[in-house]
Amino acid sequence: MGDDAAPMSSHRPYLLRALYEWIVDNGMTPHVLVDAGQPGVRVPAHAVKDGRIVLNIAERAVGGLRMDNDALRFSARFGGVSQSVLVPLPAVIAVYARETGHGMALPEDPRGVEAQLQAEPVSASVEDSGAPDDDGPGSPGEPPRRGGHLRIVK
Repeated sequence: MGDDAAPMSSHRPYLLRALYEWIVDNGMTPHVLVDAGQPGVRVPAHAVKDGRIVLNIAERAVGGLRMDNDALRFSARFGGVSQSVLVPLPAVIAVYARETGHGMALPEDPRGVEAQLQAEPVSASVEDSGAPDDDGPGSPGEPPRRGGHLRIVK
């Protein structure tokens, strides 16, 4: 590959959407593991544990789910209160099926987090669609029931 090649866009949003679709097509519940300390992350602080949060992004648990090239946006109920959630894609650590743990940790963006944040500013608008109250197992913010099959390798 030559130096004159145009830089490619981030592969992370495409991987996230593909894995989400694969998990849903197999009748499983998609969850994302998020680094809540990343810039621009907007999640309920009371649901964050050790700087991370697990979010159930199944259609029945969230409203207005949008997986854009810059962020994951939706509204969900936390403790019975509907809240807007905004997760810039650099903050998504992994996506997996709650029932099996199958999924993957998303690779680092080769362009670097700072370059991605500068190139793709995150808009803070999230529509509140009044998602159904799903406070049962697998609700947003609840950690997976069994040990995860994913391992973060640094």
